Amino acid sequence: MKKILLFIVAGLSWEMGLAQFRPVDQGSSIKFTIQNFGFDVDGSFSGLRGMVNFDPQNPANAHFDVDIDANTINTGNDLRDNHLRGSSYFDVKKYPRIQIVSAKISPGDKKGVFLFAGKLTIKGTTKDISFPFEALPSGEGYLFKGSFKINRKDFQVGGTSTISDNLEVQLKIVAQKEPAPAK
Repeated sequence: MKKILLFIVAGLSWEMGLAQFRPVDQGSSIKFTIQNFGFDVDGSFSGLRGMVNFDPQNPANAHFDVDIDANTINTGNDLRDNHLRGSSYFDVKKYPRIQIVSAKISPGDKKGVFLFAGKLTIKGTTKDISFPFEALPSGEGYLFKGSFKINRKDFQVGGTSTISDNLEVQLKIVAQKEPAPAK
């Protein structure tokens, strides 16, 4: 009986060894590039929140659940940004957050590179997404860097428009180690 209890406690301790990190805005960037009338338009989001469980030695147990504030969209043009916040595009009053959640993290083809497979939710629509990302140690946490392409129409963002359907998203997420719980 003691051996079984010891095995269970050891297993729980190993599982709890996976470090928890909280994404922060400072040093992070969520940027996108899309074409409008044939010209690149760059934009960004902020308002990060969520939790990251990560150990580069054990990526199979890693988990990302991160979201951003859709209302923070910034393309450098207030008139355009307000239009993008409206119901035809992001509908931020009804859908205030954009979320990405991992289903599987696996090792990539070189050290410090991993493969993200999970779900992206924009404007109430959830789609599968996968992309490679780097995990770089940064102080007491990590800097996660990656990029992916999506079709805005897959998420019912905007209708027929001079805006390109496809856009690229670049992620640079700083995640700081979550303090140990108080005893």
